Amino acid sequence: MRPVFDPTLLRTFLAVAETSSFTVAAQRLGISQPTVSQHVRRLEQASGRLLVARDTRDVSLTDNGDAMAGFARTILAAHSAADDYFSGSAMKGKLRFGAADDLAITQLPRILRHFRQLYPQINLELTVDQSGPLFRKLHAGSLDLIFIKQRPETTDGTVVRRDQLVWVGQEKTIVELGTPVPLITYQGTTVSRTSAIEALEQAGRRWRITCNTREVNGLLAAVRAGLGVAVFPRSLIPDDLVVVGNRFDLPELGEVDLTLLRNPAAPAEPVDALISAIMGRTLNRTA
Repeated sequence: MRPVFDPTLLRTFLAVAETSSFTVAAQRLGISQPTVSQHVRRLEQASGRLLVARDTRDVSLTDNGDAMAGFARTILAAHSAADDYFSGSAMKGKLRFGAADDLAITQLPRILRHFRQLYPQINLELTVDQSGPLFRKLHAGSLDLIFIKQRPETTDGTVVRRDQLVWVGQEKTIVELGTPVPLITYQGTTVSRTSAIEALEQAGRRWRITCNTREVNGLLAAVRAGLGVAVFPRSLIPDDLVVVGNRFDLPELGEVDLTLLRNPAAPAEPVDALISAIMGRTLNRTA
């Protein structure tokens, strides 16, 4: 028989996960600390897994606890959406969301599909573009929320993940010693393009652009054709491509933040709901 997870237990567990403290979780929920401990134990019994690692000083989630936190957010969001829908108070309106095209090859489409199921009365409009144009559209007021790549020193927004930028190529791609590095990159000023050129120039490596493209499918096609190397966040590398930085003695590229930025003038509830949906799910590549 499959376990049924009590929303009360899930709320208590999330409070512990978010505060890393049974005491603070109890204060937040207005219940006693023993009750918090009991709720977590009951959830662990229902799942058959250890969810919270406890010692004398620290409270942290196990790998199963991290997974449960994502499921808990989804389950509680579904409960809330059902209550709102059948009570006549479901969220309504339009939500204009923009995503960088290389982030759209992650689990993001599945998350958006699930979001639309939870909030069927929200008219979700999706714009897929490069990070720069999306940032300008957000500040022009034509988008409510965007999901883009930014340099780590940028402080705006909610960071979904910090990732390592790496050099990527086809398994049989060759870069001859002493020849310019064949670079496949996006048009315009992007984090990956800027990082690649700055790193090569600081290392004293010559380079040449072998393909300029506006979207990720063009970038992937050129890399798969062996036209050169490109820069990707490590978590977004497709299975048929490989990291080639060490093979060709290419310089380190640094990190990138996958970030959510909101329009302060946008309706708060739908934006908050979509941010929670994205933050609560693992974003790995799908292609």
